[in-house]
Amino acid sequence: MQRQRGLTLLELLVVLVIIGVAMAGVSLSLRDNAQAQLEREAQRLAAVLEAARAQSRTSGIALIWQATPEGFVIRPAQAPANNAPNAIATRHEAWLTESTQAQLNTATNQFVVLGPEPILAPARITLSQAAATRNAQPAPSPSPSLTVGTDGLRPFQVLP
Repeated sequence: MQRQRGLTLLELLVVLVIIGVAMAGVSLSLRDNAQAQLEREAQRLAAVLEAARAQSRTSGIALIWQATPEGFVIRPAQAPANNAPNAIATRHEAWLTESTQAQLNTATNQFVVLGPEPILAPARITLSQAAATRNAQPAPSPSPSLTVGTDGLRPFQVLP
């Protein structure tokens, strides 16, 4: 009896199907879900707020963070003089994901004052993803949210 060498066409097709199913599973697991996008936004916001706080302390000029529909703005608290040597430009930043929304959790202000004093007023900013609706049906699950904040003394961080 002669031994068969190589693979049959059926065996080769089975192996290709198994590889295809495995590749599909890996590609679906690598997709960025809403929670991961929101965590990335929160980490970025905490870093930007700390950088602005440090810039305010070194320049001696108070900065203001304020949410906008498409992102946020960091601007000097007072308009700089035309010939000021250490004038700080207004920064307009967009969210990494268009559906991100921010809400400041204070009853009095709609902005956060960053420095130049070492101690700030406590602040909490809640980031959430706008619920995407398809075919005019409500989203089946509540949109995820994360809070970035400080107690005024510690750095801004993502809060549990």
